[in-house]
Amino acid sequence: MLREHSSESSNSFYEDMINVTDRLPTEEEYRRIRHLRLQKPREPILDEELSKVLVKCPHLETVVLTGVPDATDKSVVVLAAKAVNLLGLNLNGCTHITDVGVLELTNKSLPLQWLQLNGVVGLTDPSISAIAKTCSRLMELEICDLPLLTPVAVRDIWSFSRKLRTLRLANNPRLNDKAFPSPLTKDVTPEPLDEKPLPHRPTTWLERLPPLILRHSADNLRVVDLTNCKITDDAVDGIVVHAPKIQTFILSGCSLLTDRALESISKLGDNLDVLMLAHVSNITDRAVVKLARVCINLRCVDVAYMSVFEFASLPSLRRLSLVRVHKLTDIGIFALAEHATALEILHLSYCDRLSLDALHLLLRKLDRLQHLNATGIPSLRRKGVHRFSEPTPSNCDPDQQAAFRVFNGANVGRLRRFLDKEDKRRREAEAKNVPFVMRADDKLDLF
Repeated sequence: MLREHSSESSNSFYEDMINVTDRLPTEEEYRRIRHLRLQKPREPILDEELSKVLVKCPHLETVVLTGVPDATDKSVVVLAAKAVNLLGLNLNGCTHITDVGVLELTNKSLPLQWLQLNGVVGLTDPSISAIAKTCSRLMELEICDLPLLTPVAVRDIWSFSRKLRTLRLANNPRLNDKAFPSPLTKDVTPEPLDEKPLPHRPTTWLERLPPLILRHSADNLRVVDLTNCKITDDAVDGIVVHAPKIQTFILSGCSLLTDRALESISKLGDNLDVLMLAHVSNITDRAVVKLARVCINLRCVDVAYMSVFEFASLPSLRRLSLVRVHKLTDIGIFALAEHATALEILHLSYCDRLSLDALHLLLRKLDRLQHLNATGIPSLRRKGVHRFSEPTPSNCDPDQQAAFRVFNGANVGRLRRFLDKEDKRRREAEAKNVPFVMRADDKLDLF
């Protein structure tokens, strides 16, 4: 009887717990609040107010403070001391927080499972290393936009964070190959004997770091974001060898990568689901073709024009981005229309050589399409089309407003029907040998 009563009390306790969003909890809610999300608070919240509330909320499990730019180490220290069951913390953009607050989190042995510290610009290696070494349950770690982060701390993440599923390291300017696992075997190209050797250059402490050789595999890792990191093919090779089940691989802006990186990525095979390679200009068609034939489950791709024909035939492709691919012509669009019939999201912004006829065929063939971004395509500036587009953002200049063409949901179908009617009027005009005039409305009258 006592055990049954205890179980009922426990269930009653959890049923009584609440979530609070975009405001501080009231005094009656302090001991009942489980999730606190302050993303867009109705009124500005000061750090002093926040810390006074957190000290009275012992049952918090997740906390989001992105809407409290005034938050400091004081609030984080209080949270670490009182929220003994804390599972997740989002401090994105809290620029006043430093290593002091984060180190206090790691000192308390909290059961953290996810941690987001993007843009907390004062953080340095010691706090990130401490996270890797002490947060043994961590499954998601986001540490993007940290200008002081070096490879030393990231090496500790690879070494100690064995349960990670998501690792985001975008826009960290000091990260290079030294931050990532080394491939188990690496070919060394001997220097030519007939060339004069370069003059001696002193090595830095970073260059003296030995290769990171790991004896375990990161079998849980599914998402890796290395946007704008200064890595080479060797880093990609080492990552794939160490984490063979990656599903989402984001390498946009990694301009040093070549075809050899894609050969390594191809080893992910059926596991690879999303691949982002925007602004990686050294990749050629040969490597892209091989990747597309091996990684047949790709559903989201952001690459160059030369890959359109191969990726068009992928049966799982749902999202494709071809922004500012000036060499893309109607031929590539025809390939997508015929083969990429599962596409739901398509970005063609500033592909300025596409005709209205090609885009019309695309709309007719892709009946699952829910989002089309066609901003900057001259052929869509004709009258009657703009009314189906989303409202232009207020921060656009006049030229951007004139070029803005983004079609969502039902408006994709409405644009398709409008162009269908125009095509019908054109054929009727030709049959009756009368001049065809474009119209902005949906009527079928020739005059």
